[in-house]
Amino acid sequence: MKVVLVNKSDRTGGAAVACRRLQKALQKAGADAKLLVQEKNDDDQTVKITGTGFWKRKKNFLLFVLERFYFLFYEASKEIRFAFSPAIAGENIYKNNLIKEADIIHIHWFNQGFLSLKNLKRLIALNKPIVWTLHDMWAFTGGCHYSGDCENYMVSCGNCPFIKNPSEKDLSYKILKKKKTILKDANITFVTCSNWLKAKAKESSLLKDFIVVSIPNPIDQKQFYPMDKKMIREKLSLPADKKLILFAAANISDKRKGLSYLLKALELVEKNNSIPTDLEIVMFGKSDDSVFNNLPFNVHNLGILSKTEKIAEAYNAADLFVLPSLEDNLPNTIMESLACGTPVLAFKTGGIPEMIEHKKNGYLADYKSAEDLKKGLGFILNHPKSDDFSKAAVEKVQTTYNEKVVAEQYMEVYGEKM
Repeated sequence: MKVVLVNKSDRTGGAAVACRRLQKALQKAGADAKLLVQEKNDDDQTVKITGTGFWKRKKNFLLFVLERFYFLFYEASKEIRFAFSPAIAGENIYKNNLIKEADIIHIHWFNQGFLSLKNLKRLIALNKPIVWTLHDMWAFTGGCHYSGDCENYMVSCGNCPFIKNPSEKDLSYKILKKKKTILKDANITFVTCSNWLKAKAKESSLLKDFIVVSIPNPIDQKQFYPMDKKMIREKLSLPADKKLILFAAANISDKRKGLSYLLKALELVEKNNSIPTDLEIVMFGKSDDSVFNNLPFNVHNLGILSKTEKIAEAYNAADLFVLPSLEDNLPNTIMESLACGTPVLAFKTGGIPEMIEHKKNGYLADYKSAEDLKKGLGFILNHPKSDDFSKAAVEKVQTTYNEKVVAEQYMEVYGEKM
C-alpha cells in the first residue's frame, strides 16, 4: 500500500510536526509512506518537494501573498489575519508522480498558498481514496481555523466575526457553500486528532454525514523521554536550586496561547506569596522581548529551538510546563512535555482535557481563570510527591500516543478505504 501524506511543510508549524511524526510511525509499521510538501527542510529522500529552484521559490511566495492579499480586503482586523484562510491560491499537485502512484492520498495542511479549494476538487476527481487529518476546524468552517464562540458553521456560516462587514451571505458563507459543492459525494474519511474536534466536525453542516474518526498524533519516545534534570540544567546554564516553569509556543506573543493569563497568575503568586519556593520562568519560541518586561520573576529565554534534542532538554529542565491556550486541538507541546515526564498546567478547553488527567499528570484550570492557574501552579510545585506526576505523564504517552498504537489505527483506516 502506497500512502502519500500531503502537507505544506515538513517542519514549520504544528501540523507539519504531527504529519512528519505520523509518516515515521507509519514507516516503522511497514507502510510505504512518503510526504509531499511545498517547503522542504529535511534531506530525507522519502520527503518530496513539489519543485525546486529560484523561480519555484518565487512562485511559492507569490501564492502565499495572493492568499493573504485576497483576504486583506475582508479582514476585520490585523489580529485575525492568519486566523482565517480563503484557500483561493495553490498548486495543481494532482499531476505529481507521488499522487499518481499513491493508493491513498492523505491530506494534512494545505493553506497559505499550497493548495486551493480548486486544487482539492481536482484531487477528488482522481477517484482515489482520500484521508484528511484535521489539525483545526478549518475543513468544516467558512474559513476560520477556530470559531471561538461562533457556531454559524453548524448551519451555513455567514455573519462571520472575522469579516470586516459581516452579512448573511458574506465571504464565509460563500466559502462554506463552495466546500459543500466540492465535497459532495467525495470519497473522504476525516480524521481528527481529538474527540473534541470530532464532536465539532460531526455537528457541522458540512461534515455531519461523512465518516469522522478520532486518532491522536504520535510521538517518538526515543526523542522525548525523561532525562537527568540536574545535568540538563547545568548544560543549559539554568539554576539548579529554583522551581522552573516553562512556557513555549511557535510564537509566544500569539494571543491564542494565553500568555496574558499566565502573567496574571504570576502576579497573583507574587502578591499572595502562595508559592514559598523560589520561582523562575523558562521560555522558548519566537518572541518580542517586550513580553518579558512585565514578568514578576526572573526569565530565562532560550530563543527559537529547532532541534528536537534541544526542545526535549527544555522540557526536562522544567518542573512544570504551562500552556494556557484559549483554543487548541491536541497541542504537540503538551504531548512533548508529558513524554519528558514534565507535568502540564493548562485550561480546560478543546482537546486538552483528553491529554491532561487532572491532578494526576497535570492540572486543568477553569477556562480563562488566572486565579485557578495560580492554584494549579501551587498544587504542582508544592506537591510532596512530584515524581508521581512524572510517572503518570510518561504512562499517558506510552498508552495513548505511542507510535505503534497510532500507526495501527491509521493502517486500519487505510484498509477500510481500499
